[in-house]
Amino acid sequence: MNYTTIELDRQGPVALIGLNRPDKLNAINATMIAELNGALDEIENDSSVYAILVHGNGRAFSAGFDLKAGVAARRETEADWRAAIDTDLELIMRFWHSPKPTIAALHGYVLAGGFEIALACDMSVCDSATLFGEPELRFGSSIVALLLPWYINPKRAKRMLLSGQDRMPASEALHCGIVNEMVAEGEALTAGVALAREVALMDPDSVRMTKQAINQSYEIMGLSQALKMGADTSVQIETLETELRREFNRILRADGMKAALAWREARLAADD
Repeated sequence: MNYTTIELDRQGPVALIGLNRPDKLNAINATMIAELNGALDEIENDSSVYAILVHGNGRAFSAGFDLKAGVAARRETEADWRAAIDTDLELIMRFWHSPKPTIAALHGYVLAGGFEIALACDMSVCDSATLFGEPELRFGSSIVALLLPWYINPKRAKRMLLSGQDRMPASEALHCGIVNEMVAEGEALTAGVALAREVALMDPDSVRMTKQAINQSYEIMGLSQALKMGADTSVQIETLETELRREFNRILRADGMKAALAWREARLAADD
C-alpha cells in the first residue's frame, strides 16, 4: 500500500508503524484507520516480523480520533454512530488481539483514542514529558474503548474519565502501571525499539501462545462484554439530542474546536 497518514518501516524483526499526521497531532481519521488496518494485515501475514512497534511522528503520539472529521461526516442516526464506534473500537482492539506482540513508544500527548491504542498494546514505553488523558467528556463526546478501568482502580479511573483529565504526567502513568518504562525526554522511540527487539528474540510461537493465554484470562473476567457495553453507552451518548450538544456541534463545525470549548467554558462561568 501507498500510505499517506502512516509510515511503515522495518528494523530487522521489528515492524514500526509511525502515525504520520503531525500537523494534526496524529489525530486518527478514516484514512488512518484504513491504513492502520492495512499495515496490521501486512505485518501479521509476514512471518519474518516478530514484534510490532507503534509510535507518533512530530510533537505527539496521538490526540485521538479526529472529532472535527467526525462532525463533518454528519453522523446523525444511531446506525451512523454504531458503525463509526464499532470501526474505532475494532481498530483499537487489533493491537490487543494481534497474534504478534505490540509495543507503544509514547511521547507528547497521548489522548483519547490514542491513549486507548496505547492501553491496548501489550507493552509501552514513554518519555518523561509525556501527558496522558481521556478528555472526551469535555467535548460532549464519548469514550470508545473503556480499557482504563482494567488497568487502575475505579476511583482513579473515574477521576480521569469523568473530569475529562488530559494532563496525567508520565510519572503517574508509570506508578499506575499504564506504562512499563519511563525514559528521558526524546528517548521513547529508541527505548521502544530496544524492548521490541528483546521480545523478538523469543520463540514466536511461544510468545503468541502465551499472549493468547493472558488475553483469555481477561476474556474470562468479561473484558469483551464490558467493552461492548461501553460501546453501547458511547452510541447512546453520541445520539443524545439536547440544546447544549446542538449548539456545541454548530460552533465546532463553523469555527473549530477552540471556539466550541471557549463557548462551553463561558457558559459554565455564566452559570456560576
